[in-house]
Amino acid sequence: MTAEAVIHEMTIHSMPDWAFPPPGGFVAEDLDHITDLPAHTELIDGSLVFVSPQASFHMRAFHMRAISLLESEVRRAAPEDLRVRREMSVILDTDQRPEPDLTVIRAEAAAGGDETFYRARDVVLVVEVVSPESKSRDRRRKPLLYAEAGIPHFWRVENDSDRPVVYVYALDPATRSYVATGVYYDSLKLTVPFDLAIDLTEIDKF
Repeated sequence: MTAEAVIHEMTIHSMPDWAFPPPGGFVAEDLDHITDLPAHTELIDGSLVFVSPQASFHMRAFHMRAISLLESEVRRAAPEDLRVRREMSVILDTDQRPEPDLTVIRAEAAAGGDETFYRARDVVLVVEVVSPESKSRDRRRKPLLYAEAGIPHFWRVENDSDRPVVYVYALDPATRSYVATGVYYDSLKLTVPFDLAIDLTEIDKF
């Protein structure tokens, strides 16, 4: 065996089991049974998607601050029959299990308190804060998946000079696609899926 072959063999044996997908790819429930899986791993089209370690501290900081602001304000505004969850995965289909930055679910779906995922039928709103390494997924693929799964409301949050810009979408049930309903810069005021008013400039306090 050549030196190259030895190195290749050693590399294969040193890789974790989840580096080798089963025939046909992973299914959504597999994520609960794979040991040593990195945190915040998503399943998109049957493939594992990992959080990039290459994102700059500056971009990670904006991402965390934007999520914290929205989580705080959405939780404050949400009615009694809804719950707000941060970075919890949602099973959309057999081979689709993304992890939105924020998810608003029906209260009965959180009755157990030890859930590792939610079902699309229990989700009212998903929010994605766009990161440089996830632009394509957050802007294109994920909205399509959320809409096809019938999730009524979707927000996409972009970074504009360290201020969040919120793009709001509502589901057209006839086409199972999202329709843009507004773009919000300094403040976000909505009446659906419930009344809320968020001062987006408050991100400076997070």
